[in-house]
Amino acid sequence: MHLRPAFIVPSVALLLAPALFGDENLRPPAKVTSTQRLDFGPAGSIHVNASRGDLYVEAWDLPVVELNVTRFLPFEYAIGQAQRAKQELDAVKVTAEQKTPGDLDIVTTASAHLALWWPPTWGPNRNPVRLEYHVHVPRASRIEIHHGIGLVSVSGVTGDIDATCRRGDIVLWLPESGNYAIDAKNKLGKVSSDFEGRSHEQFLVGQKFANANASPAQHLHLRMGFGGITFKPILPESEADRTLGSAAK
Repeated sequence: MHLRPAFIVPSVALLLAPALFGDENLRPPAKVTSTQRLDFGPAGSIHVNASRGDLYVEAWDLPVVELNVTRFLPFEYAIGQAQRAKQELDAVKVTAEQKTPGDLDIVTTASAHLALWWPPTWGPNRNPVRLEYHVHVPRASRIEIHHGIGLVSVSGVTGDIDATCRRGDIVLWLPESGNYAIDAKNKLGKVSSDFEGRSHEQFLVGQKFANANASPAQHLHLRMGFGGITFKPILPESEADRTLGSAAK
């Protein structure tokens, strides 16, 4: 009766050994980071199309748009698959094109192909590559975002914002003293706001939030398929720190 634990403990240790020490034939998830900086007007229009993953847009006091993008695979890969990992990363591209001095397009594209990973994936929207965007924009920029799956966070922007997300979360960080005309609708999920407005349930599973502030006001038009929409104030001390940080750059 007392021999059974003696056999169980070594067996468990052997099972856990690969997880503890790792596989020598595997490499960490592949990752590539790129940065673009473009001169831009103080109140131009910025269009973000087909983004996915985590998108962070932050205002600063420079007449420049800075786009920092990290592309990465969410899993380790074998030594012999290094070239394949590179091909997967290269298949996804994020480009910034300035058609006019006051109009900028940031577009994400992915080559349509059958990936050799498990589970198999087809088409440009099912590429296994994950994306994280950090975009600094002039404070008064007008922002238009069409996002797939993931997080959209916009902070400190004082121009109009129009954002759609298929599944995930939209979070707007707004100056506490601003005047906002809000039109937010969520098909399946909640709208949460620290600013004044009226909330209406939509077909039991969705929600609409709106207000009617007098002009002039910053127009915020948000649409979510499945997830959450949140409006949060930026505290004055946080805004001061952000301004100092922008000036230092």
